[in-house]
Amino acid sequence: MTDTRGDSPLMENGIDPASLSDEDLFRELGSLYRTRLETLRHGPDAALSNHFKRTAELETEYMTRHPGREVDPDRLTQDF
Repeated sequence: MTDTRGDSPLMENGIDPASLSDEDLFRELGSLYRTRLETLRHGPDAALSNHFKRTAELETEYMTRHPGREVDPDRLTQDF
């Protein structure tokens, strides 16, 4: 199955993250993060389950592409 443009493979809940450009991957992650609290508080169980699954797929793809991402050592520490 492909998206409406016919150029990216569709998964059950969206386009395969591996086929997204970095720009599209960041846009999709941003969209999920913006809707997170509303989905958690007010979404039906199926919507929350889909949100968990899609977030994991996209974050896993991000980590695959950027294993050496820049980490701000002052952001969080193990001493909390």
